[in-house]
Amino acid sequence: MIAPHGGTLVNRLVEGDERTSLLEKAASLPAVTLNSREASDLEMIAVGAMSPLQGFMNEADYQGVVNNMHLASGVAWPLPVVLSPKAGEEVAVGAEVALKGEDGAIYGVMTIDSVYQPNKREELEKCFKGDEEHPAWGYLSSIGDTYIGGTIIVANLPQHEKHNEYRLTPAQTRAAFAEKGWNTIVAFQTRNPIHRAHEYLTKVALEQTDGLLVHPLVGDTKSDDIPSDVRMKCYHVLLNKYYPLDRTMLAVYPQAMRYGGPREAILHALCRQNYGCTHIIIGRDHAGVGSYYGTFDAQQIFSQFADGEILINTLLFEHAFYCKLTGGMASTKSSPASNEDKIFLSGTKVREMLTKGERPPVEFTRPEVADILIEAYAQTAKA
Repeated sequence: MIAPHGGTLVNRLVEGDERTSLLEKAASLPAVTLNSREASDLEMIAVGAMSPLQGFMNEADYQGVVNNMHLASGVAWPLPVVLSPKAGEEVAVGAEVALKGEDGAIYGVMTIDSVYQPNKREELEKCFKGDEEHPAWGYLSSIGDTYIGGTIIVANLPQHEKHNEYRLTPAQTRAAFAEKGWNTIVAFQTRNPIHRAHEYLTKVALEQTDGLLVHPLVGDTKSDDIPSDVRMKCYHVLLNKYYPLDRTMLAVYPQAMRYGGPREAILHALCRQNYGCTHIIIGRDHAGVGSYYGTFDAQQIFSQFADGEILINTLLFEHAFYCKLTGGMASTKSSPASNEDKIFLSGTKVREMLTKGERPPVEFTRPEVADILIEAYAQTAKA
Protein backbone atom coordinates (compact mmCIF):
# COMPACT_ATOMS: atom_id res chain seq x y z
CA MET A 1 0.00 0.00 0.00
CA ILE A 2 1.15 3.56 -0.67
CA ALA A 3 3.21 5.14 2.13
CA PRO A 4 1.83 8.14 4.02
CA HIS A 5 3.31 11.51 3.16
CA GLY A 6 6.56 11.81 5.08
CA GLY A 7 6.72 8.05 5.62
CA THR A 8 4.72 7.60 8.83
CA LEU A 9 1.01 7.87 9.53
CA VAL A 10 0.76 10.28 12.46
CA ASN A 11 -1.54 9.50 15.39
CA ARG A 12 -1.95 12.20 18.04
CA LEU A 13 -4.97 10.60 19.72
CA VAL A 14 -4.64 9.07 23.18
CA GLU A 15 -6.93 6.57 24.89
CA GLY A 16 -7.54 4.91 28.24
CA ASP A 17 -5.55 6.12 31.25
CA GLU A 18 -3.47 8.42 29.07
CA ARG A 19 -6.64 10.14 27.85
CA THR A 20 -7.98 10.49 31.39
CA SER A 21 -4.72 12.02 32.60
CA LEU A 22 -4.62 14.42 29.65
CA LEU A 23 -8.15 15.67 30.33
CA GLU A 24 -7.33 16.19 34.01
CA LYS A 25 -4.24 18.15 33.03
CA ALA A 26 -6.15 20.22 30.46
CA ALA A 27 -8.69 21.26 33.08
CA SER A 28 -5.98 23.13 35.00
CA LEU A 29 -4.35 24.86 32.00
CA PRO A 30 -5.10 28.20 30.34
CA ALA A 31 -7.19 27.55 27.24
CA VAL A 32 -7.04 28.51 23.57
CA THR A 33 -10.34 28.38 21.69
CA LEU A 34 -10.40 26.90 18.20
CA ASN A 35 -12.76 28.21 15.56
CA SER A 36 -14.48 25.83 13.14
CA ARG A 37 -11.61 25.65 10.63
CA GLU A 38 -9.01 25.20 13.36
CA ALA A 39 -11.09 22.41 14.89
CA SER A 40 -11.27 20.69 11.49
CA ASP A 41 -7.50 20.99 11.19
CA LEU A 42 -7.03 19.56 14.68
CA GLU A 43 -9.16 16.58 13.67
CA MET A 44 -7.14 16.08 10.48
CA ILE A 45 -3.82 16.33 12.32
CA ALA A 46 -4.89 14.03 15.16
CA VAL A 47 -5.96 11.13 12.91
CA GLY A 48 -2.98 11.44 10.56
CA ALA A 49 -4.80 12.89 7.56
CA MET A 50 -2.27 15.74 7.57
CA SER A 51 0.81 13.59 8.15
CA PRO A 52 3.60 14.49 8.76
CA LEU A 53 2.16 17.42 10.76
CA GLN A 54 2.03 16.71 14.50
CA GLY A 55 0.53 20.03 15.44
CA PHE A 56 -0.08 23.55 14.23
CA MET A 57 2.81 25.11 12.32
CA ASN A 58 5.59 26.98 14.07
CA GLU A 59 7.14 30.03 12.44
CA ALA A 60 9.88 28.12 10.59
CA ASP A 61 7.39 25.74 9.03
CA TYR A 62 4.98 28.56 8.24
CA GLN A 63 7.64 30.64 6.49
CA GLY A 64 8.87 27.62 4.54
CA VAL A 65 5.37 26.79 3.35
CA VAL A 66 4.43 30.35 2.39
CA ASN A 67 7.66 31.01 0.54
CA ASN A 68 8.56 27.68 -1.09
CA MET A 69 5.87 25.10 -0.29
CA HIS A 70 8.11 23.04 1.99
CA LEU A 71 8.24 22.53 5.74
CA ALA A 72 11.45 23.42 7.59
CA SER A 73 12.35 19.70 7.40
CA GLY A 74 12.31 19.90 3.59
CA VAL A 75 9.10 17.88 3.20
CA ALA A 76 6.67 19.24 0.63
CA TRP A 77 3.62 21.06 2.03
CA PRO A 78 1.59 23.71 0.17
CA LEU A 79 -0.58 25.72 2.59
CA PRO A 80 -0.35 27.00 6.17
CA VAL A 81 -2.08 25.05 8.93
CA VAL A 82 -2.11 27.51 11.78
CA LEU A 83 -3.77 28.40 15.06
CA SER A 84 -4.53 31.96 16.15
CA PRO A 85 -5.31 32.60 19.84
CA LYS A 86 -8.35 34.69 20.57
CA ALA A 87 -8.39 38.05 22.34
CA GLY A 88 -7.34 37.75 26.00
CA GLU A 89 -5.97 34.21 25.76
CA GLU A 90 -2.54 33.81 27.37
CA VAL A 91 0.18 32.23 25.24
CA ALA A 92 3.95 31.97 25.65
CA VAL A 93 6.75 29.85 24.21
CA GLY A 94 7.24 26.76 26.37
CA ALA A 95 3.76 26.93 27.88
CA GLU A 96 1.11 24.26 27.64
CA VAL A 97 -2.44 25.24 26.79
CA ALA A 98 -5.71 23.37 26.67
CA LEU A 99 -7.35 23.32 23.24
CA LYS A 100 -11.11 23.70 23.32
CA GLY A 101 -13.96 24.18 20.92
CA GLU A 102 -16.29 27.14 20.70
CA ASP A 103 -18.80 25.04 22.65
CA GLY A 104 -16.30 24.69 25.51
CA ALA A 105 -15.47 21.03 24.83
CA ILE A 106 -11.85 20.14 25.62
CA TYR A 107 -9.97 18.56 22.72
CA GLY A 108 -6.51 18.19 24.15
CA VAL A 109 -3.26 19.96 24.97
CA MET A 110 -0.71 21.88 22.92
CA THR A 111 2.90 22.59 23.86
CA ILE A 112 3.74 25.98 22.36
CA ASP A 113 7.14 26.23 20.72
CA SER A 114 6.51 29.32 18.62
CA VAL A 115 4.56 32.58 18.96
CA TYR A 116 4.78 34.82 15.91
CA GLN A 117 3.14 37.56 13.88
CA PRO A 118 2.48 36.53 10.27
CA ASN A 119 2.41 38.85 7.30
CA LYS A 120 -1.17 38.09 6.26
CA ARG A 121 -0.95 40.10 3.05
CA GLU A 122 2.03 38.04 1.99
CA GLU A 123 0.20 34.84 2.92
CA LEU A 124 -2.78 35.95 0.84
CA GLU A 125 -0.72 36.86 -2.21
CA LYS A 126 1.74 33.97 -2.21
CA CYS A 127 -0.58 31.16 -1.16
CA PHE A 128 -3.83 32.25 -2.80
CA LYS A 129 -2.84 34.77 -5.50
CA GLY A 130 -5.62 36.72 -3.87
CA ASP A 131 -6.87 40.18 -3.05
CA GLU A 132 -9.40 41.43 -0.52
CA GLU A 133 -12.26 39.87 -2.52
CA HIS A 134 -10.81 36.36 -2.23
CA PRO A 135 -12.49 34.11 0.40
CA ALA A 136 -9.07 33.59 1.98
CA TRP A 137 -8.93 37.24 2.99
CA GLY A 138 -12.35 36.97 4.57
CA TYR A 139 -10.94 34.25 6.80
CA LEU A 140 -7.53 35.83 7.44
CA SER A 141 -9.07 39.14 8.42
CA SER A 142 -11.43 37.38 10.85
CA ILE A 143 -8.67 35.88 13.01
CA GLY A 144 -6.02 37.44 15.23
CA ASP A 145 -2.65 38.82 14.20
CA THR A 146 -0.69 36.22 16.20
CA TYR A 147 -0.15 32.55 15.36
CA ILE A 148 1.06 29.88 17.77
CA GLY A 149 2.72 26.64 16.78
CA GLY A 150 3.51 23.39 18.54
CA THR A 151 2.69 19.71 18.88
CA ILE A 152 -0.73 18.59 20.04
CA ILE A 153 -2.05 15.62 22.00
CA VAL A 154 -5.76 14.98 21.52
CA ALA A 155 -8.18 13.29 23.89
CA ASN A 156 -11.45 14.17 22.15
CA LEU A 157 -12.12 14.84 18.49
CA PRO A 158 -14.68 17.52 17.60
CA GLN A 159 -18.22 16.16 17.69
CA HIS A 160 -20.44 16.35 14.63
CA GLU A 161 -24.17 16.04 14.10
CA LYS A 162 -23.86 14.75 10.52
CA HIS A 163 -22.12 12.04 8.52
CA ASN A 164 -20.49 10.31 11.48
CA GLU A 165 -20.77 6.83 9.94
CA TYR A 166 -18.81 8.11 6.94
CA ARG A 167 -16.17 9.98 8.94
CA LEU A 168 -13.41 7.42 8.44
CA THR A 169 -9.83 8.01 9.57
CA PRO A 170 -6.87 7.23 7.29
CA ALA A 171 -6.22 4.07 9.29
CA GLN A 172 -9.83 3.00 8.68
CA THR A 173 -9.83 3.74 4.93
CA ARG A 174 -6.53 1.91 4.54
CA ALA A 175 -7.98 -1.10 6.37
CA ALA A 176 -11.10 -0.98 4.20
CA PHE A 177 -9.04 -0.87 1.00
CA ALA A 178 -7.01 -3.86 2.17
CA GLU A 179 -10.16 -5.81 3.06
CA LYS A 180 -11.61 -5.10 -0.38
CA GLY A 181 -8.39 -6.21 -2.04
CA TRP A 182 -7.86 -2.82 -3.71
CA ASN A 183 -4.24 -2.07 -4.55
CA THR A 184 -4.93 1.07 -6.57
CA ILE A 185 -7.50 3.57 -5.36
CA VAL A 186 -8.49 6.85 -6.99
CA ALA A 187 -9.83 9.70 -4.85
CA PHE A 188 -12.42 12.16 -6.09
CA GLN A 189 -12.38 15.43 -4.15
CA THR A 190 -15.58 17.43 -4.38
CA ARG A 191 -17.57 20.12 -2.63
CA ASN A 192 -20.48 19.88 -5.09
CA PRO A 193 -23.04 17.32 -6.20
CA ILE A 194 -21.68 15.00 -8.89
CA HIS A 195 -23.01 15.99 -12.31
CA ARG A 196 -22.57 14.05 -15.55
CA ALA A 197 -19.12 15.49 -16.34
CA HIS A 198 -17.86 14.49 -12.88
CA GLU A 199 -19.45 11.07 -13.30
CA TYR A 200 -17.58 10.66 -16.57
CA LEU A 201 -14.23 11.58 -14.99
CA THR A 202 -14.68 9.20 -12.08
CA LYS A 203 -15.65 6.32 -14.34
CA VAL A 204 -12.71 6.89 -16.67
CA ALA A 205 -10.53 6.83 -13.55
CA LEU A 206 -12.25 3.69 -12.31
CA GLU A 207 -11.32 1.96 -15.56
CA GLN A 208 -7.67 2.41 -14.54
CA THR A 209 -7.84 1.52 -10.83
CA ASP A 210 -9.25 -1.12 -8.49
CA GLY A 211 -11.55 1.22 -6.58
CA LEU A 212 -12.98 4.72 -6.34
CA LEU A 213 -13.16 6.74 -3.11
CA VAL A 214 -15.76 9.49 -3.42
CA HIS A 215 -14.45 11.82 -0.71
CA PRO A 216 -16.56 14.97 -0.41
CA LEU A 217 -15.31 17.82 1.73
CA VAL A 218 -17.66 18.52 4.64
CA GLY A 219 -15.74 21.22 6.53
CA ASP A 220 -16.44 24.92 6.15
CA THR A 221 -17.33 26.13 2.65
CA LYS A 222 -18.67 29.40 1.21
CA SER A 223 -22.19 30.33 2.22
CA ASP A 224 -23.48 29.83 -1.32
CA ASP A 225 -22.09 26.28 -1.66
CA ILE A 226 -24.63 23.47 -1.40
CA PRO A 227 -24.86 22.11 2.18
CA SER A 228 -23.17 18.80 2.86
CA ASP A 229 -26.34 16.96 3.93
CA VAL A 230 -27.96 17.79 0.56
CA ARG A 231 -24.83 16.71 -1.30
CA MET A 232 -24.67 13.43 0.60
CA LYS A 233 -28.23 12.60 -0.52
CA CYS A 234 -27.10 13.22 -4.09
CA TYR A 235 -24.04 10.98 -3.72
CA HIS A 236 -26.10 8.15 -2.28
CA VAL A 237 -28.73 8.14 -5.02
CA LEU A 238 -26.10 8.42 -7.73
CA LEU A 239 -23.75 5.72 -6.41
CA ASN A 240 -26.57 3.29 -5.66
CA LYS A 241 -27.97 3.47 -9.20
CA TYR A 242 -25.15 4.37 -11.55
CA TYR A 243 -21.92 2.96 -10.05
CA PRO A 244 -20.62 -0.55 -9.27
CA LEU A 245 -20.96 -0.62 -5.48
CA ASP A 246 -18.30 -3.31 -5.07
CA ARG A 247 -15.74 -0.94 -6.60
CA THR A 248 -16.92 2.31 -5.04
CA MET A 249 -16.66 3.70 -1.51
CA LEU A 250 -18.07 6.84 0.08
CA ALA A 251 -16.44 8.61 3.03
CA VAL A 252 -16.32 12.25 4.11
CA TYR A 253 -13.32 14.55 4.31
CA PRO A 254 -13.46 16.86 7.35
CA GLN A 255 -11.16 19.60 6.09
CA ALA A 256 -12.32 23.20 5.61
CA MET A 257 -12.20 24.54 2.07
CA ARG A 258 -9.48 27.14 1.42
CA TYR A 259 -10.30 27.94 -2.24
CA GLY A 260 -6.55 27.86 -2.81
CA GLY A 261 -6.53 26.59 -6.38
CA PRO A 262 -3.14 25.05 -7.30
CA ARG A 263 -1.75 24.94 -3.78
CA GLU A 264 -4.95 23.41 -2.44
CA ALA A 265 -4.81 20.76 -5.15
CA ILE A 266 -1.46 19.71 -3.67
CA LEU A 267 -2.97 19.70 -0.18
CA HIS A 268 -5.90 17.55 -1.32
CA ALA A 269 -3.50 15.13 -3.00
CA LEU A 270 -1.15 14.75 -0.04
CA CYS A 271 -4.00 14.21 2.40
CA ARG A 272 -5.59 11.59 0.12
CA GLN A 273 -2.20 9.86 -0.04
CA ASN A 274 -2.42 9.64 3.75
CA TYR A 275 -5.86 8.07 3.44
CA GLY A 276 -4.25 5.36 1.30
CA CYS A 277 -5.23 6.53 -2.17
CA THR A 278 -2.73 5.93 -4.96
CA HIS A 279 -4.37 8.31 -7.45
CA ILE A 280 -6.38 11.53 -7.35
CA ILE A 281 -8.47 13.20 -10.04
CA ILE A 282 -7.38 16.77 -10.82
CA GLY A 283 -9.76 18.42 -13.25
CA ARG A 284 -10.09 21.94 -14.54
CA ASP A 285 -9.87 24.73 -11.95
CA HIS A 286 -9.47 22.34 -9.01
CA ALA A 287 -10.28 24.17 -5.73
CA GLY A 288 -10.69 27.39 -7.68
CA VAL A 289 -12.84 30.41 -7.05
CA GLY A 290 -13.66 33.38 -9.27
CA SER A 291 -10.93 34.06 -11.83
CA TYR A 292 -7.92 33.93 -9.53
CA TYR A 293 -6.34 30.86 -11.13
CA GLY A 294 -5.74 29.63 -14.65
CA THR A 295 -7.92 26.78 -15.85
CA PHE A 296 -5.16 24.18 -15.56
CA ASP A 297 -2.86 25.79 -12.96
CA ALA A 298 -3.81 23.10 -10.45
CA GLN A 299 -2.54 20.42 -12.81
CA GLN A 300 0.68 22.19 -13.75
CA ILE A 301 1.80 22.92 -10.18
CA PHE A 302 2.65 19.26 -9.54
CA SER A 303 5.60 19.57 -11.94
CA GLN A 304 7.25 22.00 -9.51
CA PHE A 305 8.07 19.15 -7.11
CA ALA A 306 10.96 16.75 -7.46
CA ASP A 307 10.41 13.07 -8.27
CA GLY A 308 9.45 11.18 -5.14
CA GLU A 309 8.28 14.21 -3.15
CA ILE A 310 4.64 13.42 -3.87
CA LEU A 311 3.87 9.71 -4.21
CA ILE A 312 0.20 9.88 -5.15
CA ASN A 313 -0.43 9.85 -8.91
CA THR A 314 -2.51 12.56 -10.56
CA LEU A 315 -5.11 11.77 -13.21
CA LEU A 316 -5.46 14.97 -15.20
CA PHE A 317 -8.65 15.77 -17.09
CA GLU A 318 -9.85 18.50 -19.40
CA HIS A 319 -13.34 19.97 -19.41
CA ALA A 320 -15.88 17.19 -20.00
CA PHE A 321 -19.22 17.71 -21.75
CA TYR A 322 -22.06 15.85 -23.38
CA CYS A 323 -21.26 15.41 -27.06
CA LYS A 324 -24.32 15.41 -29.33
CA LEU A 325 -22.17 14.17 -32.20
CA THR A 326 -21.07 10.95 -30.45
CA GLY A 327 -24.08 10.62 -28.16
CA GLY A 328 -22.16 10.46 -24.87
CA MET A 329 -19.87 12.19 -22.41
CA ALA A 330 -16.50 13.23 -23.79
CA SER A 331 -13.69 15.78 -23.62
CA THR A 332 -11.74 17.64 -26.25
CA LYS A 333 -9.28 14.75 -26.21
CA SER A 334 -11.90 12.25 -27.35
CA SER A 335 -14.51 14.22 -29.30
CA PRO A 336 -14.20 16.02 -32.64
CA ALA A 337 -17.39 17.99 -31.99
CA SER A 338 -17.65 21.69 -32.64
CA ASN A 339 -19.02 23.93 -29.88
CA GLU A 340 -22.61 23.71 -31.11
CA ASP A 341 -22.50 19.93 -30.56
CA LYS A 342 -21.30 20.25 -26.96
CA ILE A 343 -23.67 20.63 -24.01
CA PHE A 344 -22.32 22.48 -21.02
CA LEU A 345 -24.29 24.52 -18.53
CA SER A 346 -22.81 27.14 -16.25
CA GLY A 347 -23.28 26.79 -12.52
CA THR A 348 -25.25 30.05 -12.57
CA LYS A 349 -27.65 28.72 -15.23
CA VAL A 350 -28.14 25.45 -13.36
CA ARG A 351 -28.91 27.29 -10.10
CA GLU A 352 -31.46 29.45 -11.93
CA MET A 353 -33.20 26.35 -13.28
CA LEU A 354 -33.20 24.58 -9.93
CA THR A 355 -34.58 27.66 -8.18
CA LYS A 356 -37.46 27.68 -10.66
CA GLY A 357 -38.10 23.98 -10.05
CA GLU A 358 -36.84 23.07 -13.51
CA ARG A 359 -34.74 19.98 -14.14
CA PRO A 360 -31.49 20.67 -15.99
CA PRO A 361 -31.08 18.52 -19.11
CA VAL A 362 -30.32 14.83 -18.51
CA GLU A 363 -27.13 15.40 -20.46
CA PHE A 364 -25.96 17.59 -17.57
CA THR A 365 -27.26 15.85 -14.46
CA ARG A 366 -29.06 12.66 -13.53
CA PRO A 367 -32.78 13.30 -12.88
CA GLU A 368 -32.61 11.71 -9.40
CA VAL A 369 -29.90 14.20 -8.41
CA ALA A 370 -31.81 17.10 -9.96
CA ASP A 371 -34.94 16.24 -7.95
CA ILE A 372 -33.00 16.32 -4.66
CA LEU A 373 -31.52 19.69 -5.55
CA ILE A 374 -34.87 21.14 -6.66
CA GLU A 375 -36.39 20.13 -3.30
CA ALA A 376 -33.43 21.65 -1.41
CA TYR A 377 -33.69 24.94 -3.32
CA ALA A 378 -37.43 25.05 -2.69
CA GLN A 379 -36.94 24.59 1.06
CA THR A 380 -34.30 27.30 1.09
CA ALA A 381 -36.68 29.67 -0.67
CA LYS A 382 -39.35 29.03 1.99
CA ALA A 383 -36.96 29.63 4.88
